Amino acid sequence: MILVTGAAGKTGRAVLDALAQAGQPVRAWLRQPEQAKSLPAADTVIGDLADARLWREACIGVEALYLICPNMYPRELEVGRMAMEAVRTAGVGHIVYHSVLHPQTEEMPHHWQKLRVEEEILRHGLPFTILQPCAYMQNLLAYLDGIATTGRYVVPYNIRARFSLVDLNDVALAAARVLTEDGHDGAIYELAGPASLSSEEIAQTLASQLQRPVEAVETELEMWECSASASGMPSATIGYLAAMFRYYDRYGLTGNGNVLGWLLGRQPTSFAQFVTRIVAV
Repeated sequence: MILVTGAAGKTGRAVLDALAQAGQPVRAWLRQPEQAKSLPAADTVIGDLADARLWREACIGVEALYLICPNMYPRELEVGRMAMEAVRTAGVGHIVYHSVLHPQTEEMPHHWQKLRVEEEILRHGLPFTILQPCAYMQNLLAYLDGIATTGRYVVPYNIRARFSLVDLNDVALAAARVLTEDGHDGAIYELAGPASLSSEEIAQTLASQLQRPVEAVETELEMWECSASASGMPSATIGYLAAMFRYYDRYGLTGNGNVLGWLLGRQPTSFAQFVTRIVAV
């Protein structure tokens, strides 16, 4: 049995699907019971990730843990420590932690927090693998209709900053392999797409696939913050994201796709292939 936390989120769902394709039974940890509908899980755990008692129960009979915390979760280090203790007590054979590309970047607090969890994993001396994915190509899906309608791809950072966007489906397949194959203990894998693209180049690819002009547009960060606040986004989340966008503005977020290609046994999905796929759907 493989325990997957954060199973109702987009990452968790993708990992569950990949494990189901591999024929692996999964215990899905969910926040609410109604989230269990349509999930390919043999068993569920319902409740708060910050519940130490629930961690002890959830790890009983588990061979491997895939640890995903909610995006920009302020208690991630606390949860990581609970997971380590529960894994050790239950005798879980392998922990795979879903981290982030370049967690050593202190200017992005949610990246820095994941590095603290990585340190905890190293200290505990348990069999582990750490995955460090770049930003997902799927993050654009929430804005695709607006892009198609207005012809504008709007970002709150320099449109020339470069990103090695990765297909979440590729990340999930890599996660399933790491969870079900031998030979990955002690590994830290950066998972990046095959090319580093600027927002201008992303807009060009979108224009080609949508068959209409698309322009990359930089909006002021202060305007984005006002819009996010008006939409009801929590102030802490706005702070995390604003720090991330300030970093993106100066440095982007780039990696190398070779490791992901090795794990997949093929070239990682390109952004053009991804857009072709979603437009067809």
